[in-house]
Amino acid sequence: QVIKCKAAVLWEANKPFSIEEVEVAPPKEHEVRIKIMATGICRSDDHVITGTLVMPFPIILGHEAAGVVESVGQGVTSIKPGDKVIPLFVPQCGECKSCLNTKGNLCSKTDLGTSAGLMPDGTTRFTCKGKAVHHFLGTSTFTEYTVVHESAVAKIDSAAPLDKVCLIGCGFSTGYGAALQTAKVEPGSTCAVFGLGGVGLSVVIGCKVAGASRIIAVDINSDKFAKAKELGATDCINPKDFNKPIHEVLMEMTGQGVDYSFEVIGRMDTMTAALACCQYNYGVSVIVGVPPAKQMVTFDPMLLFTGRSWKGSVFGGWKSKDAVPKLVADYMKKKFVLDPLITHTLPWTKINEGFDLLRTGK
Repeated sequence: QVIKCKAAVLWEANKPFSIEEVEVAPPKEHEVRIKIMATGICRSDDHVITGTLVMPFPIILGHEAAGVVESVGQGVTSIKPGDKVIPLFVPQCGECKSCLNTKGNLCSKTDLGTSAGLMPDGTTRFTCKGKAVHHFLGTSTFTEYTVVHESAVAKIDSAAPLDKVCLIGCGFSTGYGAALQTAKVEPGSTCAVFGLGGVGLSVVIGCKVAGASRIIAVDINSDKFAKAKELGATDCINPKDFNKPIHEVLMEMTGQGVDYSFEVIGRMDTMTAALACCQYNYGVSVIVGVPPAKQMVTFDPMLLFTGRSWKGSVFGGWKSKDAVPKLVADYMKKKFVLDPLITHTLPWTKINEGFDLLRTGK
């Protein structure tokens, strides 16, 4: 059956979301229809609104959520109606080169590189006012009901609080994994984290869990520092407080630079600063923030020649279908906290106010 429900539709760039009645088609073969119970908002959603991340319109955004399975299509065996689940914007098909390789997690079925805004079969499950509406990263969570491919959904503990574990769908896992999986931070090491939004704070949590002895948090918004310290940052610095480049400040603070640095903003200047502030020979710098479309980065290759490593990380390097249920289990065992990452809880009709809070750093 087609479900009629409410969704936040973005008709064009740089406009607010419009709460509309949409029609959500039933799941096709190997698809799952989910009732979304909680969704987080992420800077990547905002990047689509501003045009930094290019996607087709109209579109239903949102990719960090948790919900309950409403129905399943033919051939779906791993998931049944009533299961609690988290949609996965990085699927895990289990068949492509990245899925089969232990070193990779960026499944070829992801919509990250293609930006088609469609289901794997090239069609959409959403209609609004007679028009087809695009999907976002195969998830589209700013709607009461969504349809995802079976490879893009993880079944989780039925006791998990969905308004907390929805963060494991993107922000938390991305930051936490960047530290534990991508950088493989070691006990006693020093780390620098550029950007203290939800993902940056999750990097701080990961560095602390890994046993880093010094975690230097960097942000131009000093209001973020108290929370960073609560979650494990040992030092907090604001680049605006110095009249020299921030990588020089970090070099002076640490002697030879940090062992691991993380850029969790998505800016060219901070990416090169994060690279420059890590140890010249064995330092590792990880790009976690989504880079803006069509911008190039320029840097002195001598920074790499001496041995530094520059890495990228999508969804924290986790193989999504395998890792998400385990991360939820770890949360239930209190291996890490999520509550401090949640600043506001709004009814979803106030989604535009939520994005205003995101843009003002609140």
